[in-house]
Amino acid sequence: MDYRYLGRSALKVSPLCLGAMMFGGETDEATAKRIIDKAFKQGVNFIDTADVYRAGKSEEIVGRAVAEHRDAWVVATKFGFHTGRAPNERGQSRKWIYQTVDASLRRLGTDYIDILYFHRALPGLPLEEGVRAVGDLIRQGKLRYFGVSNFRGWRIAEVVRIADQLGMDRPVASEPLYNIVDRTAEVEQLPAAAHYGLGVVSYSPLARGVLSGKYQVGAAPPPGSRAGRGDKRIQQTEWRPESLEIAQKIAAHAAERGTTPVAFALAWVLKNRLVSATIAGPRTEAHWDSYIEALKVQLGPEDEAFIDGLVPPGHASTAGYTDPQYPIEGRQAL
Repeated sequence: MDYRYLGRSALKVSPLCLGAMMFGGETDEATAKRIIDKAFKQGVNFIDTADVYRAGKSEEIVGRAVAEHRDAWVVATKFGFHTGRAPNERGQSRKWIYQTVDASLRRLGTDYIDILYFHRALPGLPLEEGVRAVGDLIRQGKLRYFGVSNFRGWRIAEVVRIADQLGMDRPVASEPLYNIVDRTAEVEQLPAAAHYGLGVVSYSPLARGVLSGKYQVGAAPPPGSRAGRGDKRIQQTEWRPESLEIAQKIAAHAAERGTTPVAFALAWVLKNRLVSATIAGPRTEAHWDSYIEALKVQLGPEDEAFIDGLVPPGHASTAGYTDPQYPIEGRQAL
């Protein structure tokens, strides 16, 4: 395994981070345990979950599966989405951060979390209270590092400024969405992370499965697939004709190169020197087997030019596309 430093930190992580979002839902515990054990034997030391994944079941499964080799794993989890009905069971207050970290520690069955992410930005909410609370938890030994997920470049800069002002360590990781059919992170999220020393741990490298090439334009999605199950997020985001067409072109190109579209798409993300790791979240053991193949793929300038011809740097496959869950904030009508 060719481990990479996470940004400017001294922490080394595998370039493939095992995503655990499906564990406890579509992926039962026995299958999840086999995937985690296999990944560990292959040299993977980085695993990603969150308090809201499967209502906490993902953290529980991850905790039990990594317990035997806990200190060898870099375990990342997140907070910030609502997990209950009470007004303070969400957000970035000191009260909620302490409460959700203690709950994550219980579910993970550990006394420390390697990386805690702010799961998302909350427009209009000051960041200082949350950053200060995270710094206190680091000093208490409950956290080793922290990071941000889905933060625009200016918010990355603001978190760094606050950390410097408070005299605490800066965040070590930024987790943006980044794949061939959505390259918008290249505009300012990735450069900002690099400038401030954060390692990029991107997610959705397969565009929620679209880049596997299994979906055909104008055809019903395969039963059991994410789109076939009626998943809301893929319908909101990657279920776009332009992306489906591009995926078929990538599949043909990958076949000519003697590899699969899955391995090619993952390898393309990892070819970016600004990326420390990418999160690959399997539903099945076969999915994971297809992901690990990406580490064998060597891409060259001709592959880079091919992708640039499909989706220009810094753009998404669809003109004017914006993820509805992360709206543009720069126009607020009077």
